[in-house]
Amino acid sequence: MIDLKEIKNKIITKNNLYCLCIISIIFFLDRYTKLFILNNFTENSYYLNNYMNFDLVWNTGIGFGLLQVESSFVYNLISFLIGIVILILIFVSLYSKKFEKVIFALIAGGAFGNFYDRITYKAVPDFIDIHYGNFHWFTFNVADIFITFGIIIYLVKEALIKK
Repeated sequence: MIDLKEIKNKIITKNNLYCLCIISIIFFLDRYTKLFILNNFTENSYYLNNYMNFDLVWNTGIGFGLLQVESSFVYNLISFLIGIVILILIFVSLYSKKFEKVIFALIAGGAFGNFYDRITYKAVPDFIDIHYGNFHWFTFNVADIFITFGIIIYLVKEALIKK
C-alpha cells in the first residue's frame, strides 16, 4: 500500500525547497528582464557596445529559433511537449542528489520562464544580441542563459564523473 506521509516527507525536504527557491528566483529574474525590455524597447536594436545589443525579437520556435512554424497546432503541440519536459525535470529533480537538483533547477527555472511566455504571448521575447563584427550569435534571453548553463554543467558532470 502507498504511504502518502512517506511520499510527502520524501518530497518536502530542505534541498527540494532550496531548488524551488532557485526555480522561483530564475523565473522572476527572467520575467523582470523581459518586462523591462518589453516596456522600454521596440523591435529596433539598441546599441550597448561593440559586442552586445538589445534587439527585441519574438521567437515562436524552441531554442535558437528552431522549429518556428505558422501552424497553431504544431506550436501548441510543441508547447505541450515543453510543459511535459518541465514536469519531468521537476519530478526527476525531486529524487536526485543535491548537486543534480541544482542543475535541474537551473534548467527548469529557465524553461518555466520561456514556457510562461509561450502561453502568455504565443512567442518568447529574445533580446540579447551578442556579436563580433558582422557575426551575430542567436538572440537569446535570461531564461536561455540558465537553461544553457544547466545543460553544460550536467554534460560536464556526466563526462567527468565516473560511475
